[in-house]
Amino acid sequence: MARWQILLSEYDIVYVSQKSIKGSAIADFLATRTTEEYEPLRFDFPDEDLMCIIEKECESSKEKSWKMSFDGASNALGHGIEVVLVSPEGNHYPLTVRLNFFCTNNIAEYEACIMGLRAVIGRNIKTLEVYGDSALVIYQIRGDWEVGDSKLVKYSDLVAELIKEFEEITFNYLPREEN
Repeated sequence: MARWQILLSEYDIVYVSQKSIKGSAIADFLATRTTEEYEPLRFDFPDEDLMCIIEKECESSKEKSWKMSFDGASNALGHGIEVVLVSPEGNHYPLTVRLNFFCTNNIAEYEACIMGLRAVIGRNIKTLEVYGDSALVIYQIRGDWEVGDSKLVKYSDLVAELIKEFEEITFNYLPREEN
């Protein structure tokens, strides 16, 4: 253990041993938390007179569009990215990842955008509004700025490939003060 503590201290990571908990203690705790109002799941269809369910078409594509906000950060403590998907109904779906490789803030921003786009494509969403607080990444994706850093060219190309999966997609710069 001492050897691991010395090795991890180089990265400002501190090892703390956990106390063991007996399985019977957990079982006893869960048994005391049961409620008397418990009802088993009912699998019968609640309305037998219902013939079919249809989805009502929205009047505009803005009503059907999902929103995605992304952010990435890189500092001495680590590198992380976060994405929040917001459905048209207002449901939020957060995604967070810690990156295990060295990267700049711009690379972290691109990684966050790519992770979010892949998550949206996985949900088969075709209309999306994207918001990010990195002017460089947003304007490069929109084509307003050229990609000057050679490390960002492949990221920009990958985003361009992912964009082809959407019927309608917009990229919006959101200043950090409004993020």
